[in-house]
Amino acid sequence: MSETNEVNSLRSALDLLRSMPGQLIETDVEVDPAAELAGVYRYVGAGGTVQRPTREGPAMIFNTVKGHPGARVAIGLLASRRRVGALLGCDPKDLGKLLWRSVDNPIQPVVVDGPAPCQEVVYRASDPDFDLYKLVPAPTNTPDDAGPYITLGMCYATHPDTGVHDVTIHRLCIQGRDELSIFFTPGARHIGAMAERAEQLGQRLPISVSIGVDPAIEIGSCFEPPTTPLGYDELSVAGALRGHPVELTQCLTINQCAIANAEYVIEGEVIPGERVVEDQNSHTGYAMPEFPGYTGPASAQCWKIKVKAVTTRRDPIMQTCIGPSEEHVSMAGIPTEASIYGMIEKAMPGRLQNVYCASAGGGKFMAVLQFVKRVPSDEGRQRQAALLAFSAFSELKHIFLVDEDVDCFDMSDVLWAMNTRFQGDVDVVTIPGVRCHPLDPSNDPTCDPSIRDHGIACKTIFDCTVPFDQKARFHRARFMELDPTHWVPDLYE
Repeated sequence: MSETNEVNSLRSALDLLRSMPGQLIETDVEVDPAAELAGVYRYVGAGGTVQRPTREGPAMIFNTVKGHPGARVAIGLLASRRRVGALLGCDPKDLGKLLWRSVDNPIQPVVVDGPAPCQEVVYRASDPDFDLYKLVPAPTNTPDDAGPYITLGMCYATHPDTGVHDVTIHRLCIQGRDELSIFFTPGARHIGAMAERAEQLGQRLPISVSIGVDPAIEIGSCFEPPTTPLGYDELSVAGALRGHPVELTQCLTINQCAIANAEYVIEGEVIPGERVVEDQNSHTGYAMPEFPGYTGPASAQCWKIKVKAVTTRRDPIMQTCIGPSEEHVSMAGIPTEASIYGMIEKAMPGRLQNVYCASAGGGKFMAVLQFVKRVPSDEGRQRQAALLAFSAFSELKHIFLVDEDVDCFDMSDVLWAMNTRFQGDVDVVTIPGVRCHPLDPSNDPTCDPSIRDHGIACKTIFDCTVPFDQKARFHRARFMELDPTHWVPDLYE
């Protein structure tokens, strides 16, 4: 488990990045939140599946945001695995293992008394000048977006029957002065199930949306079943990562809690029996850029959140991300790595060396498993491990299996293994007709007649490992082991 460190909020996270050369830049040049802000960061550091040219670069703070005097917007905080490692006090290659241990050793959140930092400034929907468009500097990622999106809102709600809590990131679009739309992927998130149950009971579901929080909370919130089943509060993962509980505060206008040191909190209620057309104001036909790299279609079945209040810290910092960016890979991919590693480690201890949910898959569609075969009977277990990975995370579509001498975090090395250790007629394992992810446009009957419904895919294993009885023939060229800092110390600062 990582030791508690000084990072426990967005502000302390930014302070740490300021101390790391090349990891945070700021600009005072005015930027328009409507498409321009995300357009700038596309070049600076988005990475991931964003349209080229892009790259992995520093996080960025925009200090002058058009239409929002005094507001600042931070983006790209987690758009680098190296930064995530620094923010969680961990070797970047061990992040999946760290999160797996945290899931097994949760520290539950606590509700604290007294005024919370997130409530230093209060705006109530009953105020005549209340307007979400002015209060929350939410960017529009592209000119095609349905509207301004809150992309890093920690949605927190309680099941109306059981009282269990859940925190999840959902797609939130500002629809009016006191209304948000929220998109629930069918059957994929716990808060969606809570909203459905509240609707059956004819009740509103109180929900808080905390924006600008500790990165440990943002990553922990991205765990999914079966690793964190209904009833598991993902805030306890962040507690384990930090070694102390996440602090919550009671909301002012609804019966719900919010993250106490958030920069912004939106308090509201999910309305039963009402649905929102996501692009009802823009009529673009699109929602926003999603993690596979495509702009998703606008949904006609979003739920409505009626906002009761917005509370903030003084001089709050809005935090946002670009859907297909490396930031999404960090938030979605690292918990996926943890889920896969944990399940396989329990089934066959010591065989799986590491897991990487690569950028090309947006952190969800693709995983590389680094597997070691120690004895002849391990032959075939690598494919069993891949099957376990598919069960640990249903949205996986492709799995690459590599040996222990291949760097699973280096896709060039993975492709080298594919080119020198893989034969397509014997090393491809296909599993057709399995439910995957609806945001992959190829998971559709129009692309494959065998697919019966949109969102069904052919899951595939690419076994790029050497057969155990052939390992002696596949030794890589051996170089001298030494410490290069003796010759080039500046290169390894």
